[in-house]
Amino acid sequence: MTRTDTPPSFDERATLTTFLDYARDTARAKCAEVSAEDARRSPLPGSPLMTLCGLISHLRWVEYYWFEVFLLGQEDEGPWTDEDPDREMRMAVDIPLADLLAEYEAQSERHRKLVAETDLDAPAARAFKDGTTPNLRWILFHLIEETARHNGHLDILRELVDGETGS
Repeated sequence: MTRTDTPPSFDERATLTTFLDYARDTARAKCAEVSAEDARRSPLPGSPLMTLCGLISHLRWVEYYWFEVFLLGQEDEGPWTDEDPDREMRMAVDIPLADLLAEYEAQSERHRKLVAETDLDAPAARAFKDGTTPNLRWILFHLIEETARHNGHLDILRELVDGETGS
């Protein structure tokens, strides 16, 4: 997989979407050729939900939440509950990593189309608890930050489960 963080043009939309795609591609690269067993392993005793499968599931559901629930105002049908707010990470160990990655990519493609058709200044349908309403631009920045932060986690997990570094 060839990744680049150089946008086709240096306008704001191209820069934001290129960085988000770069971060998404990096997450997928961190999972390349890992065994099914290692993808489910949790090598950090203090963080039992931290698995490669769990993080890919989390990234998929985080994008769902910010684009579909928060931006568009759709009903939240995510896997989390009040009793189990991290359920997307817990249930991921029962799903093959290849399926999680395919679902993440398919959803990313839908979100690429949504972002291409939506003004960066478009306000979200939902507001924060303090009443402020972010726009699509803020959501894109937030997803770049969150995906990049979790890529660091993926990098550490990958090295701990099978010694693979880089990507």
